[in-house]
Amino acid sequence: MTTRDLFATLPVHEGAALDRLHARLEEVAEQENLLDVAYRTVDSPLGTLLLAATGRGLVRVAYASEDFDLVLDRLAAQVSPRVLHAPRQLDVAAREFEEYFDRRRRAFDLPLDLQLSAGFRRTVLEHLTEISYGTTASYGQVAASAGSPRAVRAVGTACAKNPLPVVVPCHRVVHSDGSPGGYLGGLEAKRLLLRLEAAA
Repeated sequence: MTTRDLFATLPVHEGAALDRLHARLEEVAEQENLLDVAYRTVDSPLGTLLLAATGRGLVRVAYASEDFDLVLDRLAAQVSPRVLHAPRQLDVAAREFEEYFDRRRRAFDLPLDLQLSAGFRRTVLEHLTEISYGTTASYGQVAASAGSPRAVRAVGTACAKNPLPVVVPCHRVVHSDGSPGGYLGGLEAKRLLLRLEAAA
C-alpha cells in the first residue's frame, strides 16, 4: 500500500491534517534545500504519467506500466534518496504536458536533467530533440546524425531506455519502412502520440 493509498483510507479530517503536514514538509524541504528529487503524477491520454525533477530539470517521465514505486526506488538509488511527492515543484511541467496533449504546444520548454543517460545513449537523446513535431526519422537517420551510422541497434536501445519519453521524442523514431517499431510505453501509446502530432 502506497502512502497515498494509506491517506485515502483515513477519515476526512485526518486525511486533511496529513495533507497539511505534507505541504509543510514540502515547504521546509525546499527552504532547507533538503529536496533533491520532487515528483508528481499527471493524467494524460496515455494514462497516468509520473514526472520527477531535480534542481537541474526534469529527470524522469514514467508510464504506469513501468511501476511508479519501482521508478521512485531507482531514482532514490541513482539520483538521491531525498525523494518527495512535491506537486507544486512540477506545476510548470504539468502545465506543459497538458498543453501538449491539448495540441496547444509543439515543443517543451523545460530544463532537462539527462544524468540517467550517458555515452552514446545520451548523444542519441540530444539528437532526438532535433526531430520536429509532426515528423519522424528512421533509426538509421538518428544513428547517422549522432555520428555512428552503423549503430542502428544502439539507437533502438537508447530509445527503449529513454528516461524522458514524450519530452525527448523517441516516439518519432520509426523503422525505415515507416512502421512504428517498439516503444517504452507500448505500441498503442506510440501510435497515439504520432496521430496526435500529425493531426495538429
